[in-house]
Amino acid sequence: MSTGSESGEESGVNTGAESGGMPGVNTDAGAVRRAGIRAESNTVRRAGVVIASTRAATGGYQDTSAPIIGSWLTGQGFESLPVQIVADGQDVHDALQHLISQHPSVIITSGGTGLTADDLTPEMTHPLLEREIPGVMEAIRAAGRSKTPAAVLSRGYAGVVGNTFIVNLPGSSGGIRDGLAVLEPFLAHLCDQLEGNHEH
Repeated sequence: MSTGSESGEESGVNTGAESGGMPGVNTDAGAVRRAGIRAESNTVRRAGVVIASTRAATGGYQDTSAPIIGSWLTGQGFESLPVQIVADGQDVHDALQHLISQHPSVIITSGGTGLTADDLTPEMTHPLLEREIPGVMEAIRAAGRSKTPAAVLSRGYAGVVGNTFIVNLPGSSGGIRDGLAVLEPFLAHLCDQLEGNHEH
């Protein structure tokens, strides 16, 4: 399994240390405070990223998905764990388990959600979830469908294991941006609830 320290150095992956904006996504100071940082304690939430791509994991091409996700997470005030760039299939399951053991608030995967034979990210994710949140994926697919009919073919899951929220995003840059834009308005509230804060 390729870890973020290896992948970031070899392929230029942004592991979350850099910050930057993303078109259509709010990354101002107010959004940072509302999302990644709890106002009452100033505790910084951590996030993990798994990129499912056999070609990227084996050096066939330089991944471009992790920098988009890492920049967005930084803009939302999250501290990123080392990015996991792994081959499709079982390695995705192993990377998820590795990150879950570190108890981050959020894990975002990208890639492997389509219909080709090695698109197995949903199958690797679903058994790990304790509770599904189907409305999240419904909203992400609906956002994508407004731009491309093929968005309905994405088979990703969203759900919870322990206090960690996991969501499967597509591998395309457009699909990633659409998914992140859907997550932004409610991710802070979701994390609050997982942490036991039931205020509305």
